[in-house]
Amino acid sequence: MKQRPTNGSAATPPPRETTTRRRLIAGGAAVGVAGLAGCLGARDGPVPAPEVTSDRIDDWRRTDEFERTVFERSYGPVTVRALEHTGVYEYAPVADALAETLGGSGSPVVFFATRIDLRPAVDRLPAEIGRERIMREVEAAATDAFRGQLRSAGIENVEIADEGISTVRSGNTATVWRLTGEYALDGEVPLPDGTAAGLDRPLDIGARLGVWHDGTDVIVAGGAYPTDPLLDAFDAALPDSIDAESAVRRLAGAESAEALATDPAAYDEDVSQLLISVV
Repeated sequence: MKQRPTNGSAATPPPRETTTRRRLIAGGAAVGVAGLAGCLGARDGPVPAPEVTSDRIDDWRRTDEFERTVFERSYGPVTVRALEHTGVYEYAPVADALAETLGGSGSPVVFFATRIDLRPAVDRLPAEIGRERIMREVEAAATDAFRGQLRSAGIENVEIADEGISTVRSGNTATVWRLTGEYALDGEVPLPDGTAAGLDRPLDIGARLGVWHDGTDVIVAGGAYPTDPLLDAFDAALPDSIDAESAVRRLAGAESAEALATDPAAYDEDVSQLLISVV
């Protein structure tokens, strides 16, 4: 993973308190209803795509992009819709290295960026409609969707490790969570004697999620990565007589071996810098 100069504040918040899974779902209120309730501007037509402005995104490949309705609920005479536009990315060197060594597709190094638009805008709702309730619901839906995106990427057993606040590059204040999970690395590594060594161990996963209001929309961004070098999983599966790095070099080349040996701190730095750069 390329190391680049850091711009902006890193999304590494001071821990405030240990939170529960329920707290994540309810955590939208922490973004600050006061900041959200006044200026979710009205918009017609498609929700603009969120943009990842950090040049670190050059090493990532967009694998999916979609728009959908997060929720649609009636509050008396008014129906409120929350619409999202999401981009899904994978870290290309690792995804390619896993494909070349194990076959198949998928990667535990992923990133997501989402823009959510409320219609009608919160500041256009009748005063009697509970704005705080609406914002709790849109934030809950957003964070729940992030968990669903992690599951779609193969990351299960997601738990909350801590919660804090960070300033993103746009100058807005985000509520950020650090999460943990597991990724089932599955496949076989061909051996020189014609047999194969199976990889079926779960990988420990770290993840970051940030949610903030940019003055018009709610932005949700986050990513996940293994907390140990992927090459360690190969090393554990291979016979003692076979060096994991040499085996990967033989199968897929030096670049794949380098990608799988990446220090997890580099993934964390990338995800943190991508997160705070979304606009």
